[in-house]
Amino acid sequence: MKINVTAPNGGSAAPSPKSLQKTPKSQHLRDIYSGGFMVKYNRRYKDSVFVDFFGEDKNAKANFLALYNTLHGTHLDVSVELEPLRLEQVMYMAFRNDVACLVDGKIIVLVEHQSTINANMPLRFLQYAARLYERIQNPRDRYLRRLKNIPTPEFYVFYNGEEDYPETATLRLSEAFMTMPEKPSLKVVVSVTNINYNKDNEILHTCKPLKEYTLFVDAVRKHTKLDSENGFRNAIKECIQNDILREYLQRKSKEVMNMLIAEYDYDVDIAVQREEEREIALKEGEAKGFSLGIAQGKQEGISAGSHQKALETAQILKQLGDPIQKIAQATGLTEKEIKQL
Repeated sequence: MKINVTAPNGGSAAPSPKSLQKTPKSQHLRDIYSGGFMVKYNRRYKDSVFVDFFGEDKNAKANFLALYNTLHGTHLDVSVELEPLRLEQVMYMAFRNDVACLVDGKIIVLVEHQSTINANMPLRFLQYAARLYERIQNPRDRYLRRLKNIPTPEFYVFYNGEEDYPETATLRLSEAFMTMPEKPSLKVVVSVTNINYNKDNEILHTCKPLKEYTLFVDAVRKHTKLDSENGFRNAIKECIQNDILREYLQRKSKEVMNMLIAEYDYDVDIAVQREEEREIALKEGEAKGFSLGIAQGKQEGISAGSHQKALETAQILKQLGDPIQKIAQATGLTEKEIKQL
């Protein structure tokens, strides 16, 4: 089975053990976001603006097809048959940022990423595809003797986070295999496209809805940094004035505001959880004899037991998406050892 899919890393030094004891970063994050507009979050909004714009809005079909045509060099119009495929809580536990549709004999899945690209995305896509096929196929079809054709899956990840990331990148399911055969029976290749406006990706020149959405995200990011209380409102106002998603934002400004707040709250919640897990992992490592600097541990040597604990700690940090160089500093392991985990 072969699924061809179209679809980063420095970090500052982590806080010292003493600073963790005084004011854990996770608590600092909770303190920062416990007040202000964050408490206004309406939890019935589980879709991102990306999902609404390309998958749920009354003009979503036209927006989706504009992006589809750009990706495939076609000219499908809104008269074409298109079936939305909605799966709940597959890619993420509590928040949707994926759009899936059945069109032109293909299953097209669009995923937006505003955070670090997860190395396990190929596995997620594999599971996603399995769920989609379970939904659209008759269970009896698998027992037919004749070949039953199925829609071709295509997955696209659009990255617009703030970390430095190339215009395109490739992730492979085979990179997660414990052993690598010469000819893997299962291939999932994920290509990530950076749609940040400053990257000037070609796709932004040929797809107006995606370009305007990217400009909107850029405006939101700029205004929330300038004014966290009124940033969303100011971004929406500016975009309307500059004819960026004007009709959409004029018609749904309140809903968009709620979706932005929900997205922001979700991102903060994830950031807090990850920071808490990092603190736990680092403290466990410190208790076994290694600290962030690990200078003393390197000089004295690491026993077999502490080395095993270092591997366990490194594995936790790696799963959380910490850069390999930072994990090496935190555990004293070599980058080669960490990559093999």
